[in-house]
Amino acid sequence: MTQPPTIDEAVDGLLGNHSPPVAAIARALRALVRAELPEVEEQVDFGNRLIALGRSMRMRDLLFAIIPHREHVNLQLADGAELPDAAGIVEGTGKRIRHVKCRSVDDVDRAAVRELIRAQISAR
Repeated sequence: MTQPPTIDEAVDGLLGNHSPPVAAIARALRALVRAELPEVEEQVDFGNRLIALGRSMRMRDLLFAIIPHREHVNLQLADGAELPDAAGIVEGTGKRIRHVKCRSVDDVDRAAVRELIRAQISAR
């Protein structure tokens, strides 16, 4: 009987389909969210090609999604439309969900990204 993959194995499986720079950005975002919310639960959604992160995997407890694309990675914020965004980096037109586009690992290291992650965690 085979064991189901660990979350790290599932993440590797998802990111294996992307370029090394995009995979590095996604891993950096994942590490940042995990540093800010150590008890975070994660799940790889292969159908939607994303990593879901939250207090649980119930829809109302999801806080973030890390969505790798061809040349960038979106950090989806469940309450992005309502979060303070002094740097003006939140994008999208959703009534509630918005995202931050990261094109490099340096983008992940911006203070504004960490502030948005903290604000999202505090919002729920």
